[in-house]
Amino acid sequence: MTHPLRVRSFRLLFLGRTVSGLGDAVVPVALALAVLRATGSTGSLALVLACAMVPRLLLLPLGGVVADRFHAQRVAVTTDLVRCAAQLVVGVQLLADTPSLTHVAVAAAVGGAASAFAIPTAAPLVAGTVEADGRQRANALLGVTANASRLAGPALAGLLIWAAGPGWAFILDGISFAVSALLLAAIRVRHVPVPRRSLGTDLVRGWREVRARDWYWTSLVGHGVWNGAAAVLMTLGPAVAVDRLGGEGVWVLMLQGGAVGMLAGSLAAARFRPRRPVLVGNLALATYAVPLALLAAAAPAPAVIAAYCLALTALGFLNPVWETVVQGQFAPEVLARVTSYDWLMSLGAMPIGYAVAPLAAGAWGASAPLAGAALLVALACAGTAAVPGVRRLAWPAAPAPERAGAAVG
Repeated sequence: MTHPLRVRSFRLLFLGRTVSGLGDAVVPVALALAVLRATGSTGSLALVLACAMVPRLLLLPLGGVVADRFHAQRVAVTTDLVRCAAQLVVGVQLLADTPSLTHVAVAAAVGGAASAFAIPTAAPLVAGTVEADGRQRANALLGVTANASRLAGPALAGLLIWAAGPGWAFILDGISFAVSALLLAAIRVRHVPVPRRSLGTDLVRGWREVRARDWYWTSLVGHGVWNGAAAVLMTLGPAVAVDRLGGEGVWVLMLQGGAVGMLAGSLAAARFRPRRPVLVGNLALATYAVPLALLAAAAPAPAVIAAYCLALTALGFLNPVWETVVQGQFAPEVLARVTSYDWLMSLGAMPIGYAVAPLAAGAWGASAPLAGAALLVALACAGTAAVPGVRRLAWPAAPAPERAGAAVG
């Protein structure tokens, strides 16, 4: 098997994703500090975040259709350039003495809309540059670089903000998208032309592909519940850590432990090929119930940190394995659409968790929603083991496109 990094097109894709991922990793810290400095309002920060999230959620299915109908490479290059412009606008605004919240919010909305078209291109780009036997390693490599960026991003953001101000973090992110676009423009990606149909027909075709596979849609439900529970933990976890576990340092250590776990899981995915990949991955995801339950019980800080690290290791392992299975089980001409539904269910569950967690905590205390989220995660992720398709699906994962098309009539 040829190592993916020996393939020129994947090597350029890997470099582009590494550069843009590192640029993206500095933005969350910089955005929060910049908006709070400018306005002193958490409501303003929430507005900017919503401006980025809402267009992304609304446009994801359309993004899947566009990535399938047109060449995924061209879509990815275009969206990188759009996001480059959006981040540069935010950076210039933040470098000004009186940044306009309206301009920042509009740029965030433009960037969020562009990401809705960029996200579905990820799977076709890997499938179109790497042969089937190298895709798990390729996806693991992309997972490693993404998680390493998340680990280094906050420190780099802090250094940039201390040395030059938060605006330069956005300038750096904009430049990273420009570099990524140049690298993506130089690669060669296999593309399967899709017959021109109406938008509605293409959306329905993608949904039928999802619904036709019990292992896929039931796993999406489990993954969506996982993301909703993660939102509950991220909302209530800091308060529990500060009030009951020993202070802010515990929360920081917990997040850093999770980042290390994600990186370790991605590294493991490059070497370990489970015989029943979806079953093993979903059962591993169920371990997220442990840190949720320990937080609910205000268990000792070392136990919570270790459990969170283990749970994020499972996530880091699942992501490359899941992406490899999906790239092998769906025909190339529908790959972007089915992955857009995957992202829609995962991202769409998070605002629900963010909204429900504080309401439930206000009514019954933080322990109740944390314990409830733990129970839901355990049931939703481990419960997929009862689905025949989840139990049966095994390597190799490579159906012919004709079979996938025939399944939907």
